Amino acid sequence: MRNLLALAAAVLALSACATAQKIGAAGDVHALLISIRDNDRAAFDAHVDHAALKAQLQSTIEDQLGKSKSMKGLAALLGPSTLDLADQLLVQPKTFRLVAEQYGYRADTQIPGPIVISQALKTLPDGRVCATKKKDGPCLLMFTKEQGVWKLTGFEGDSSMLRLKL
Repeated sequence: MRNLLALAAAVLALSACATAQKIGAAGDVHALLISIRDNDRAAFDAHVDHAALKAQLQSTIEDQLGKSKSMKGLAALLGPSTLDLADQLLVQPKTFRLVAEQYGYRADTQIPGPIVISQALKTLPDGRVCATKKKDGPCLLMFTKEQGVWKLTGFEGDSSMLRLKL
């Protein structure tokens, strides 16, 4: 009986930690959504890990090009300068506005507070959190805590969502 109570207490403690982690992350996700809505590049950059997103983009490009035998050499040609340009063009508030719209956050929509946002976040085993469109849906945006701030470090959505609106 004691073991069962100890196990139940441990499960509750872990659940509380995960909830606290999601609420903490939700505050930074809220700030990111506000920066996207307001097209505030400085606030957006404070909540985005550009290096992590570039690394993910490089990996995605290599995976896609590696599937085609005739395109394998192209991955090597798309070096760091190409990724820097892609980062400048794609990783900005205007581009992620399309992603925010997938969650229902349009320019005329009030951004919910951190408590509501935390309900759309999942705590992952590696300590990151991800945003989903549905409660048990797949991860779309990945966040990692860096120096006390939860930053966008990954995008698992369809690349067509990252179009630049002119």
